[in-house]
Amino acid sequence: MFDQFAVTMFYLVFNTVSSIVLVLLNKWVYVYVGFPNVTLTFLHFCTTFAGLFICQKCGVFQIKTVPLMQMIPLAFTFCGFVVFTNLSLETNTVGTYQVAKVMTTPCIIFIQMLFYKKDFSLRVKLTLIPITVGVFLNFYYDIQFNMLGTLYATLGVVVTSLYQVWVSQKQHELQMDSMQLLYYQAPLSAAILLVLVPFLEPIEFTLTHAWTTENICMVIGSCCTAFFVNLSIYWIIGNTSPLTYNMVGHMKFCLTVFGGILLFNDPFHVNQVIGVLFTLTGVTAYAHVKMKENQKLKAAVVSEENGMSPLLMPEKDRPEEE
Repeated sequence: MFDQFAVTMFYLVFNTVSSIVLVLLNKWVYVYVGFPNVTLTFLHFCTTFAGLFICQKCGVFQIKTVPLMQMIPLAFTFCGFVVFTNLSLETNTVGTYQVAKVMTTPCIIFIQMLFYKKDFSLRVKLTLIPITVGVFLNFYYDIQFNMLGTLYATLGVVVTSLYQVWVSQKQHELQMDSMQLLYYQAPLSAAILLVLVPFLEPIEFTLTHAWTTENICMVIGSCCTAFFVNLSIYWIIGNTSPLTYNMVGHMKFCLTVFGGILLFNDPFHVNQVIGVLFTLTGVTAYAHVKMKENQKLKAAVVSEENGMSPLLMPEKDRPEEE
């Protein structure tokens, strides 16, 4: 029991630290190293695939063969969401970048309601109000607000939402876990960016520039950290509760914003603090409501499988009244 607790705590702390380090390291590479954005993303994909290849050889997961054409739309959206979120990080403050990402939740719900006719309870919809208000307040009072950064942040949210919806569909449709999907996505996405990089960035400058040893180490560190974040997320999702994963996410959110203020002297208006608090309140409420709904759904499924109405179940086993 103690060993399992120690392992869980290690992964939670490791994921928290590596996620924060990745955001701040990428920002450092963009601001102080000047390394091209899309090229860095391409290197991230290559490193991720190399790491997954090693994990597969070590028996961490098994490759599942699927038609390659089914992975291509996923690979394009994977490229889009990573590139646009990185561009958002490059052009916005760390705090604004981090807050903007939270809009992914309302956007996913909107996409599922509009295109997939999925219904959500009123309580879920109400939790989206403080999230949206908080994000709006942060952008409105951001001293370093700029239209290009807002455009990148918006595109990042939309493409990330599409990606997450499609990943969920593919996992269910193909019965694949996240690492099996990523094993296909990473090399395909790297190949797509390899074609696009010469048209988007000065490749001659990247290849001939006299990068210092420190700069190269920062880029390599960014690539390796990106892989470790993906690997630790996979373990956490598979071995802890959704509530634990969400709470760790909230903590990373706050620490990353604080890190941006300390390392990059990001200005932070008092009304932005109010916006962040609104956002955190909404996200926490959303996680709580969804957890309760999932518990009720699981209880209903179990009772149906056992041929027993929830009303006839023992009191301790009944789903909670909401």
